[in-house]
Parts: sequence; C-alpha cells; structure tokens
Amino acid sequence: MNARAGFFAKRPDALGTQNLRALAGPILICMILGMMILPLPSFLLDLLFTFNIALSVMVLLVSMYTQKPLDFAAFPSVLLFSTLLRLSLNVASTRIVLLEGHTGPDAAGQVIESFGHFLVGGNFAVGIVVFVILMIINFMVITKGAGRIAEVGARFTLDAMPGKQMAIDADLNAGLINEETAKKRRQSVAQEAEFYGSMDGASKFVRGDAIAGLLIMVINVVGGLIVGMLQHDMDFSHAATNYTLLTIGDGLVAQIPSLIISTAAGVIVSRVATEEDIGTQLTGQLFQNPRVLMITGVIIGVMGLIPGMPHFAFLLLGGGLVYAARSMNKRAEAKKKSAVTDVTPLAASAAAASAENAEASWEDVALIDPLGLEVGYRLIPLVDKNADGELLKRIKGIRKKFAQEIGFLPPVIHIRDNLELRPNGYRIALKGVEVGVGEAFPGQWLAINPGQVSAALPGAQTQDPAFGLPAVWIDTNLREQAQVYGYTVVDASTVVATHLNHLVVTHAAELLGRQEVQALLERIGKDTPSLTDDLVPKVLSLTTLQKVLQNLLDESVPIRDMRTILDALQEHAPKMSDAYDLTAAVRLSLGRAITQQWYPGADDLQVMGLDPTLERVLSQALSTGANPGLEPGLAQTLMNSTQNAIMRQQNLGLPPVLLVQHSLRAMLARFLRRSLPQLKVLSYAEVPDTRNVKVVNLIGA
Repeated sequence: MNARAGFFAKRPDALGTQNLRALAGPILICMILGMMILPLPSFLLDLLFTFNIALSVMVLLVSMYTQKPLDFAAFPSVLLFSTLLRLSLNVASTRIVLLEGHTGPDAAGQVIESFGHFLVGGNFAVGIVVFVILMIINFMVITKGAGRIAEVGARFTLDAMPGKQMAIDADLNAGLINEETAKKRRQSVAQEAEFYGSMDGASKFVRGDAIAGLLIMVINVVGGLIVGMLQHDMDFSHAATNYTLLTIGDGLVAQIPSLIISTAAGVIVSRVATEEDIGTQLTGQLFQNPRVLMITGVIIGVMGLIPGMPHFAFLLLGGGLVYAARSMNKRAEAKKKSAVTDVTPLAASAAAASAENAEASWEDVALIDPLGLEVGYRLIPLVDKNADGELLKRIKGIRKKFAQEIGFLPPVIHIRDNLELRPNGYRIALKGVEVGVGEAFPGQWLAINPGQVSAALPGAQTQDPAFGLPAVWIDTNLREQAQVYGYTVVDASTVVATHLNHLVVTHAAELLGRQEVQALLERIGKDTPSLTDDLVPKVLSLTTLQKVLQNLLDESVPIRDMRTILDALQEHAPKMSDAYDLTAAVRLSLGRAITQQWYPGADDLQVMGLDPTLERVLSQALSTGANPGLEPGLAQTLMNSTQNAIMRQQNLGLPPVLLVQHSLRAMLARFLRRSLPQLKVLSYAEVPDTRNVKVVNLIGA
C-alpha cells in the first residue's frame, strides 16, 4: 500500500512537467494565430515585444556558447517560431497603429513609443534611414551570407556522409568503439546532415521576414496617412508625424530582434565544431599570438605619428597591444623556466654516490614486458592518465575486443615515454623486441587512401602504419574535404590504436603463454569442471595444450570455442601425442566455424585449388619419409603460382583461401604462411557437407 501511495505521489509531478513541455509548441502556435486575429491591448503588446527581444538575445547567447551545431539542434524550429512571432506582432501592432494612431505616439504602447523617440530622436526621416540601413544589413549581409553557408554546409555534409560512415565502421571493426557508440555516432552524422538541410531552408524564413518588414512599413505609412487624413480629419503634417513615428518604432522593435536572430543563425552555421565555444575560440586564436599583437601595435603606433591623425586614440591602442605582447612573452619565458627541474650539483652528486654505494638486489633485475608501447614526448598527452588521454581508452577497448573475438585476455600493455624516439614517434615491442614503429601527429588527421579517392590532398605524405596503405597527414580544416574525396580520416590516437590492434592480433600465438592457458582453463572449469579435470594433466600436458592453441592462433583460428576444442582433445589425445596431429584433429571439429569465418552466410565457397598434377607431385613428396620436404625448384614454382592465384582471387573481391586434401593441408599451411601470411589453407574435410564448393582459381595450372 505504501509503495503504491509513493508511486502515485510522485507520478503527477513528472507527468505534469512532461505534459507542459509537450504542450508548449501547440500553445505557442495558438497564441501566434490569436495575435493575428484578436485585438491586443497596448500593455499586452508591450509585454510581447519585450519577450520577443529577450527571446532573440537568449537565442544569440545560446548560439555563442554551443560547442558544435548539434548542441542547438532545435535552432531551425526556433527560427521558424520567432519569425512567426514577429510577424504576428507586426499584424497586431499594425491594427493598433491604424485604429488608435490619431491619439498620439503612445497609442501602440510604450515600447514602440520609446523606440520611435529614443532610438531615432523623434525624427521620422532619421527613423526611416536607420530602419532601411538595418534592413540592408539584415537582408543583404547577414541573412544572405548565413543562407549561403548553410547551403554549402548542407551539400558538403551530405557528400561527406559515406566517408564518415566508413570511418565509424573502421573504428568499430578495429575495436576502438562498441556497437552502441557506433550507433550514436551514426545518428549524430545523420542529425548533422538534417540540421544543415533544415538551416538551408530556415534561412529563407529570415529573408522573407526582412522583405515582409519593409512592405509592412510602407503599408503602415500609406495606410496611416489615409486613415488619419480621411477618417480623423488630420492635416498631412500631423498625420505623417504620428503614423510615421509609430510605424518606424514598430519596425525597429521587430527588426532589431530579427537582426539578432539572423546573427545567431550566422554564428551557428559559420563556426567550426570544436570542444570550445565561440568566445573561447576567438580569444584563443585571435589574441594568443604575441608576435601578431606586437606587429599590429607597432603599425597602429606608426599610423598615430602621422600628422593629422587622432594621435591619442592610435597611440593608446598601439601601446596597449605592444604592452600585451610583451607581457605574454614574459609569462611564456617564466613558465618555461619553472618547468625545468632545478637540480643542484650537490644534490646530483649525492644521488649518484648513494646509487653507487647501494648493494645489488633482485629489484635491479628488469623483467621484460610481454607487450609494450613507447612514445615520444609529443605523444605523452595521448597516454597521460591525469589528462584523460584518448589513447588509454582505446587500448582498453582493444584488449576487451581481443578477448571477445580471439578467446583469451592478452597481457597488459605497458606504456612509457622514450626520449630516444622522435618527438612524434612510437614503438611497439613484443617481449622486448620491436615489432612495429610509426609516427602520429596530435592535432592533425591521417587521411588514408583506400584506393578510390577522387583528388589529392596537401600534407605530409606517409603510409598507414598498420596496413601500409598510402596516406597523408592533414590539418583539421581539411578533414571534411578529405572525407568528400573518399579518404578514410582518423585522428592520431586512432592511428596508434589501430596499429597496436593489428600487431596484437597478428602475434596472438606469441602472447598466449602458460599463465594465459592456465587462466583460460580455470575460466572453463567454473562452468564444466569435469571437462578440464579429466583432460589436463591426466591425459594431456599443459605444454601440449598450449602448443595446440598456439598452432590454431598461428593460422588465424580463434580459440573462443574452448568446449569444442577440449572435447576434440579429450577424444584424440589418448591416441596421439603430437601437437600438430592434435591441431589437425581440432580443426576438423572447428570446421564449421573456420569456414564461416571466411565465408559467412550460406553462399558458395569460391576458393582456390591445386592443379591435379601439382597435387599428385606434392602428395608423392609428402610420402617420401618421416620429414618430407620440397625440392627448391618445386618450392619456387609453387610459391610463384600461389602468388599469381592470390592476385586473381583478390581482383575478384574474394578471400585468398586455398582448399586442398586433408593430408596436404598442414604442410602447405606451414610452407606458405611465412611468405604469404594473407593466405588461408583449408582442407576438404573441414568444410561442412551443407556448403557448396566452387574452385575459381587453380594453382599450378
């Protein structure tokens, strides 16, 4: 009972707030339509004009403090509603001006009167000039420019969508993001395209509003003269003064918020999306270079010395800029000095003496890290835990994705800085041995050429360190252009993470040590303890099990299905002890998964095969003794023919898979793996009976 009471006690407030927000749009539309039809008192008109000004200022401030356009995704709708609100206020004020304008300048409320008197000094000629100037600024400059930017932005955003989608898919496949994050990023790309498309159309509202304001002013002046002179017997001068001032005040009250809203639209579509608002961008990029301030100050100061110039204004501003530049230089030098560690010679000699006098211990023995990443000093922010380095998050994602797809948890990746490397260089080491090097440039983007780009880009030419594709390092302002050209664009942390992920997957067999195998058995033992207890070490040693699993990983076969692997070993281990024979038996049990890995779905297996003559020669060579081998000439012929067949297979868009007899598979896989790592060798016995096989390329034909 108490739970139900608490539920119903909380529910009305939440529903009430939600219902009010849902009704805000319909209520606003009804109010706007009502203002166009029903007469409004001058007091209510003052409140609505004030609300219109406040709303325009709020929209401008929100647009200034957003960090990317999608932070204010409701702006096109706000633009439409604010335009309708101004037009309805124009209709309502026109009604009052024409009905009550003969009574005096305060007939349409104090806001219109104040704008008519205070802003234009009570002079209708000045008011007309000011109003026309505001219209020209709004219509010809701000609105036209913002509309053009929105149009071009919409076009380039739509053109760049395929490249952005490819980048998201690449990050997802590399394990840098999960499915949920990829879904959010895809939604963000679609919303960005919709936003710029909406802004392209919404800018037409502002242009139409400016034209309508000009027509309304002419109609009000002419209509006021007719009404005042014909219906209220006013002379021309009196009628012109009253109705013109009221019309100008009304026009200014409406057009100033319109100008503010147009400015907000220009700010939204003209900014470049970063992690900073527009104010921080302006001050950070315009006033943070002391050299620019110094040169500008000197030029302004020299201009102030020219006879006839306003010396005080020029010299004051020039001196201020020079002073600001000198202050920035002093602060930079002081910061640089404070960053240098001050070690006195006495302290240094004492530390050296204590190190020499200390006895050696086991702590001095440096153990080799299974997997290490060393970075140059310019890449340190990417791996700085205190600065929430982006690369640290991606490395965690790499280990998690590896564990899910390969089947065991890789060792922790130890990261350290290395001053011997280039400032932007990094080095990946496996058990202390270098397996990969590269360079990354924080603040820039790597545009990778997948082979179908439409134009070249300026920048530092290089290669993708993971796969060797041609690439170029570009600045941030060329990112969207590169995506339009068909490049795959990634940042510096993604470059390092993708390279690291590729090497970890490639050397998975070397990363599977006894400790990982033991942890894997303990994990399986929690669910099926009898399976592991009966096999290891009673029937099979831990060393042999490790070798079988390493053989599978060497041939790119994941070990996720440990139950099937252990079941197969349980069946065959009592009859055979050789690790390679056990691996072949396990592969037969994993045949369906191996086939599915390279040929997903139920389509035909379009594979490469051996020419019958070559297959017969290889079978004879295999049966010559306990340690069969290939003659050098035969080995070279086989290698050349296989390379040509792989090229033909890849040109057809098919995976390089060779299907052979089961007795030949192990020998060919070991022989071809070192020179042709992309080739996968399967046996006919590993292919499920439900799959059809089609040989499209022959080796040795």
